[in-house]
Amino acid sequence: MNATAPTLPIYLDYAATTPVDARVAEVMCRYLTVDQLFANPASRSHMLGWQAEQVVEQARRQVADVLHADPREIVWTSGATEADNLALTGFMRANQARGRHLVTSIIEHKAVVDTAKALEREGFEVTWLTPQRDGRIQPGQLREAMREDTVLVSLMAVNNELGSINDIAALAAVAHEHGAAFHSDAAQAVGRIELDVEALGVDLMSLSGHKAYGPKGVGALYVKRHPDIRLEALIHGGGHERGMRSGTLPTHQIAGMGEAFALIQNEGLEDQARISALRDRMLQGLADLPGVHANTAVDVAVPNILNLAFADIDGESLLMALRDIAISTGSACNSASVDPSYVLLGIKTPRALALASLRFSFGRFTTEAEIDHTLTVLRHALQGLRSTASQT
Repeated sequence: MNATAPTLPIYLDYAATTPVDARVAEVMCRYLTVDQLFANPASRSHMLGWQAEQVVEQARRQVADVLHADPREIVWTSGATEADNLALTGFMRANQARGRHLVTSIIEHKAVVDTAKALEREGFEVTWLTPQRDGRIQPGQLREAMREDTVLVSLMAVNNELGSINDIAALAAVAHEHGAAFHSDAAQAVGRIELDVEALGVDLMSLSGHKAYGPKGVGALYVKRHPDIRLEALIHGGGHERGMRSGTLPTHQIAGMGEAFALIQNEGLEDQARISALRDRMLQGLADLPGVHANTAVDVAVPNILNLAFADIDGESLLMALRDIAISTGSACNSASVDPSYVLLGIKTPRALALASLRFSFGRFTTEAEIDHTLTVLRHALQGLRSTASQT
């Protein structure tokens, strides 16, 4: 193992957010202060506004290029959460005369789950699909759920807790066979899998800046240019973004997201090959330990997310023992109870294992030394906790 000591704490929570790439931050800094290009991109009565608009449109093209889309199909939002809300609520409301039925899954991101539940309260009907053990929805499951009044299907490209990759092309084909549109939350997919919206058959796709080494507070929704793909705006006040999302555009954040996506376009494959090796290094370092179970089905998952369960271990105690390593637990704590991750329960993980599960997620700046240190600390913590448990 690499003997170089890494700087603590170690960040292995890239699925929660990524650090802004220094090259992205440098671009963002060009559009903030009085001696820079700070103008409102909607101010078309003067040159500074035109120049800011050009920056926004360049970024729009950079994002579109990653999706092999038309730049006019990119609608800026405040993040993937807003994009999911706009896709589901905006589409269902705009198309309710055709039907009021939505299909999604029980392990979608909360931005989709909670939006679908809100739509149910409005009187829309939702069919909730249960994934296979590997965290994926099969086309046959979707086919059985489709109805004459189904107008939209929303299934994520990559699961944020498991890393599992859905066969979006096959799922979108089923939706289209039944006359429904297809939306996918691709926040975790950018730079990890190929995203060609035309080849995939996607009508709506949600994107995030901060999951791709860009800034927080900015995202986008891909909206296919087609007469049948209509959205009702959720935010009003100026008719920006072709009437789909009003609000002054944050030039610096949009420029940052554009640069981040351009870097992914150029470096994504190299990043993924290195990260895949880091994931394998992590798994190999735990292979001889008993009671370690992979919730992530590695052969059908992106390499940057690895969800592991540790049998006969209290998850909160393990997390405390790893306090110098930034990772996430599937447990959500409140004053009354500790509940396992709904995603892990959704793939039929036993409750005890779900409570003892941790998500490790790697990224562009993760090093072998950090993986090796994590393995050392993790092995020591597991041995100590099990030894303590055996003595009680």
